[in-house]
Amino acid sequence: MHQPFRAQSGAVAWTPRLLLVLLVAATSLFVAACGNDDNNDKDADTSANLDFPLIAPAFDAKYLTALPRENWITNGGTVHNDRYSPLDEINDGNVKDLRAEWKVDLQSATEAKYSHENQPIVYNGVAYVSTGENDLFAIDVKTGETKWKYEGNLDQKISTVCCGWLNRGVAIGDGRIYMGRLDGDMVALDQETGKVDWQVTVSKWNEENGGITAAPLYYDGMVYTGVTGGEFGVRGRVTALDAKTGEEKWRFYTTAGPDDTTPCNEGEDCETAGDSWAGDSYKTGGGPVWQTPSVDPELGLIYFTTGNANPDVDGSKRAGSNLYTASFVAVDAKTGKHKWHYQTVHHDIWDYDQPSPTVLFDAEVDGKTVPAIAEAAKSGWMYALNRETGEPIWPVKETPVGQNEEQKTAATQPIPQYDSFSDHIVTDADVKTIADQVKSNPEGKGLKVVKPASDKPEDNVFSPPGKQQVTVVANGPTGGTNWPPSSYNHDTHMLYVCGLDGKAGLYPSGVDEWKAGAVRLGSVLAVRPFGDTPGHLTAINADTGEIEWKYDMSDGQSCYSGSTTTAGNLVFVGQNDGKLVALSADKGEKLWEFQTGAGANSTATVFEQDGEEKILFVAGGNSLAASPHGDNLWLFSMSGTGESLPGIEKGAASGGVDHFDKNGSSSDTGTSSQSGGTDNQSGGTMTADIKHGESVFNGNCSVCHGTSGTGGNGGPDITSVTDVQVAQKQVTNGGGGMPAFGNQLTEQDILDVATYVAQSLGK
Repeated sequence: MHQPFRAQSGAVAWTPRLLLVLLVAATSLFVAACGNDDNNDKDADTSANLDFPLIAPAFDAKYLTALPRENWITNGGTVHNDRYSPLDEINDGNVKDLRAEWKVDLQSATEAKYSHENQPIVYNGVAYVSTGENDLFAIDVKTGETKWKYEGNLDQKISTVCCGWLNRGVAIGDGRIYMGRLDGDMVALDQETGKVDWQVTVSKWNEENGGITAAPLYYDGMVYTGVTGGEFGVRGRVTALDAKTGEEKWRFYTTAGPDDTTPCNEGEDCETAGDSWAGDSYKTGGGPVWQTPSVDPELGLIYFTTGNANPDVDGSKRAGSNLYTASFVAVDAKTGKHKWHYQTVHHDIWDYDQPSPTVLFDAEVDGKTVPAIAEAAKSGWMYALNRETGEPIWPVKETPVGQNEEQKTAATQPIPQYDSFSDHIVTDADVKTIADQVKSNPEGKGLKVVKPASDKPEDNVFSPPGKQQVTVVANGPTGGTNWPPSSYNHDTHMLYVCGLDGKAGLYPSGVDEWKAGAVRLGSVLAVRPFGDTPGHLTAINADTGEIEWKYDMSDGQSCYSGSTTTAGNLVFVGQNDGKLVALSADKGEKLWEFQTGAGANSTATVFEQDGEEKILFVAGGNSLAASPHGDNLWLFSMSGTGESLPGIEKGAASGGVDHFDKNGSSSDTGTSSQSGGTDNQSGGTMTADIKHGESVFNGNCSVCHGTSGTGGNGGPDITSVTDVQVAQKQVTNGGGGMPAFGNQLTEQDILDVATYVAQSLGK
C-alpha cells in the first residue's frame, strides 16, 4: 500500500489575487480599445457563457470550439486539439504551491503489457477515465468516488496489439460516452449509468488485424474513429458512425484503391492516388490512424495524420508513393470525401508514421493570417500546412535522397528547411549499440551495420536500408514524436512538442505472407528502446517553425507524455520516473514537480470546479517506455495538501481513494489490497506451473515478443531460448533493451514464465 502523504510545513492555500485581477482587467480594456489578436479576449472564445445541461447534449460547434473552463469535453480540449486552458488561477508565480486533493487507485491495467496513456474527459463534475483493459470509470471529481464502472472484458488472446494494451480516452455527446476497444469494437454507454446503449464492430482484430486505441471524436451527431494495425497489415481507414445508433455513415480508406482518382502531389510517384500502390498491395498496406482527428467547423473538414505503409521496412512489393500513408489528410466531415492530402514521407520504409494528433491554430505568415494545421512526426520535424489548401506554410523542399532499386525508393523526400526538434546525427556509439543488438538477433548474423552516407538530414533520416547491410538512421521507429499529443498556447503562440532522439538499424529481411492475427514487419529491426532514448519538450514558434526553447528530460529520460498548456504561462508534461512537471510556457523553466508513484506517461486535463482550477492526471506507466506501472489517478489544486510520494512504488494499490486533510495525511476510503507482482519470497522449493507461466507471459512479455514469442514491437524472437535458468536470469535482471522484472514479479512468477518460454515456446 502507498504510504500516507506528509505535507510540507507552511503549505500555502490559494487566496484571491486582487491586484493581479485588477491589472488584467485594466489591460483587457486597453487591448479592447486598441484591437486584439489571437484570442487574447478570452471571454469571447471560452465556454464561460455557455449552458451545460446535466446530460450532455448533441454538442454543436460553439461548444466544441470554445476554450474549456468547467468542462473538458473533447480529448484535445476543443476540436482544434490545442490542449490549451484559458484558466490562470494556477500560474507561473504560484504553481510551486500546487498539491494533491486525492488519489484514486483504479485497480485496472497494472500488468507490464498495459500502458496508461489516457487523457480524462470532465463534464459537470464527473471525470471519465479509461484504461488499457478497456475498463471505463465515471468518477465524482469532488469525492474521487466511482459512480459507475464499465468492464471491457477483453479477449486476452488478442494478438494484433502493436505497442502496449492501452486506450487514450473517450468522447462525450448526446447523453453517451463513446470508447473504442482493442478488439476493434466501438461501444456507446449511457452517461448516467454506464450501461451499453450500442456496440458495433469497426474492425475485426482476428480477421482484419485492426483495433482501436485512440479516443473517438464526437462531432455533428457522428462519432469518428481510426483503426490501428499498421504493423499487422491492416487496411487503414477512418469511419464515421451515427452517434445515436452506431450505424456506419461513411468510410475513408487511407490506402488508396484502384478506383481512387485523386491527383497526386509534387514528389509523389504516381498520377492518381490509386496508381500509388503496386498490384493489390493496398489491401494490406497499413496506414493506421492512431489519434483523434481535429475539426474546422467553418470549413466543414476533419483532419488526421496516418501511419506507416506495410510491410514496415520492406517496400519491394509496394512500388509507388503509397498514398495516403505517412500523410496529412483532410476530408469533408459529413461525407468523408477527400479534400486534400500532404505526404510527409513518400514510400515509407523507415516506420515514420505520424501517430500524434493534429493541432489547429492561426499563423502569421508574410504579414497575413493563415489558418494552419500542424503535427509533429516521427521523422523529427513538425510540419505545418495551410488547412484550407494543404500547402506548407513553413519552407519545405523536395530533395533527392539515397536510392535502393530493390526497395523501390522514392526519388525525393520533403525536407523541411528549418531545425528538427529531435537529433538527426548518427554517431559511432549509436552504430555500436545497434550492432550489438543485430548480433544478438538470429536473423542478423553476418549482416554489416553501417552509418549513413553523410551528416545531411536527408541521409541521416532517409538512408535506404538493404543490400545485405543494416543501415542506422535517425530517428527510426523510436524517434521524433510518437503518440504524445502536442499543445498550442494562445498567449505565447508556441507549440509544445514531446520528442525523442531515436536511432534504429533497419534491414529488409523479406515480405512475410499476410496472415490474420500475425505481425508483418518485413525486417530485422534494432532500435534504441523508448525507455533509453533521450527526450525533450520543445517549444516551436507557431509562425516560423523556429525552436524557441528546449527542456531536456532529467537523467536522459525519454519524453513519452502529452503536453497541456494554460493561460497561467504553464506547460504540464510527465516523465518516465513518475514526476509530473510544470514548466513556464514562455521560457521552459521548471517550476514544479510531483512524484506520482508510477510512470507519468499520459496527458493532463485542466478544468474548473466550483470556481477553482483543477488538474487531473493518470499515472500508470507504459509498456514501451518500460516505466514503473501503477494505476494512480490524481487530482491537484491550490487547496490540496497532499505531497509527492517519496519514490516510485511498483505494483502497490490501496484499492480506494486517498483524501488529504489539512495536515497532508491521507485517508483511505477503500479496502486495502496488494496486487500480485511485488517482492515476494518463495519460502521453499518451487515447482513450475507452465499454465500460470503462460498467463504471466501474456500479461508482461507478449507486447514486445508477440504471443508466440517470435517477436512483436521491436522485441526479438525468443523461440531459440530453451534453458530455463538462462530465461530466469534474463527476466529477473533484464538487459539488452529489456527491462528487469525482478522487482515486479515474484520468484514463482519468474520461474513459471521462464519455464513456459523454454519448454513451450522454445524450439
